[in-house]
Amino acid sequence: MQYRKDRYGNLLSVLGYGCMRFTRANGKPDVEKASLEIKEAFSSGVNYYDTAYTYPGSEEALGEILEKLNIRDQVNIATKLPHYLIRKPEDPERFFQEELRRLRTDHVDYYLMHMLTDDATWNRLVALGITEWLEEKKKEGSIRQVGFSYHGNSDTFIRLLNAYDWDFCQIQYNYMDETSQAGRAGLMAAAEKGLPVIIMEPLRGGKLAELPKEAQRLLDESSEKISAPALAFKWLFDQPQVSVVLSGMNSLAMVQENVRTADQGAPGCFTEEERELTEKIRLILNDKIKVPCTGCRYCMPCPNNVDIPGTFAAYNHRYTEGLVAGLKEYFMCTVLRTNPTMAKNCIGCGLCEKHCPQHIAIREELKKARKVLENPVVRIAARIAPKFVKY
Repeated sequence: MQYRKDRYGNLLSVLGYGCMRFTRANGKPDVEKASLEIKEAFSSGVNYYDTAYTYPGSEEALGEILEKLNIRDQVNIATKLPHYLIRKPEDPERFFQEELRRLRTDHVDYYLMHMLTDDATWNRLVALGITEWLEEKKKEGSIRQVGFSYHGNSDTFIRLLNAYDWDFCQIQYNYMDETSQAGRAGLMAAAEKGLPVIIMEPLRGGKLAELPKEAQRLLDESSEKISAPALAFKWLFDQPQVSVVLSGMNSLAMVQENVRTADQGAPGCFTEEERELTEKIRLILNDKIKVPCTGCRYCMPCPNNVDIPGTFAAYNHRYTEGLVAGLKEYFMCTVLRTNPTMAKNCIGCGLCEKHCPQHIAIREELKKARKVLENPVVRIAARIAPKFVKY
């Protein structure tokens, strides 16, 4: 495992464990399965584990697993304050104490303002006393380092960098988002301030792991014989300004493959042929993907029971893998339900768009997806499915 230093010289594994996508069973994270996966990651040198207050069941599962494995003091926990739920000066303490209980710990190593959107949002928190509260927590040792996660453009990101004496930050960054979101400009700005940068969405919600056939063929025919996920991770590991790359690992095979890549994840690890491959794949993906949804699920839950990320995944799949593949995915993910979660349920309330980090015009895109995916056969199946399915 390769390691990089944080602002205070602590070593962080270049591969971090994203705990948002634990396998779920009966509506909750499958703790037994996740425990085996985290044990494998830990034994391979992964020491950074990222969760959040609003990831359903994630903090509780992580706390239980770390306690069960007796490794809490050997790893770093990163979790997040849901600042968008804060209305009163006492709210941060209330949420934080709940997080400590969930995580079964007395401190958080890396604490983030979750999805900080702009400097106006930060100023609202400052007016509620957030800076004084954070400094008190750092002084007592219950919060070791303070940062923020961000989705948005690079200009706003840079303003936020200068709004507080942050210890680290977290951005969406991958070879498809090099010039969008905070992008390379944001990465370099953070590095210039000496801030470690944690990377989320390195595979863009899985889209860089399961490439369209045309792109996958390029990998298969290359002399590097590299997998799609490894290509995306190496592109990031090659950049010295990147500190930790998060991966939402939910299988032993995924952990093992990512660890193999991270074992060689030092600056200079990316070959010229691999660089050319990413450029070619970028052109293919930009030509085929219809909706830039990463599957982060910040738009969920929909009050009208639309599986927004699932719909967009099937819609994009239709154009990367073909109509049959797209319809199959849509049928399996949204139709085969006691209460179908199809795009037709959308009433255009717009609540989802207020929370979308990608600023997608969700209502308009759902209309387009519905036209493509909800053909007569699908509509008939949606009426019949509730009689036969029980989940």
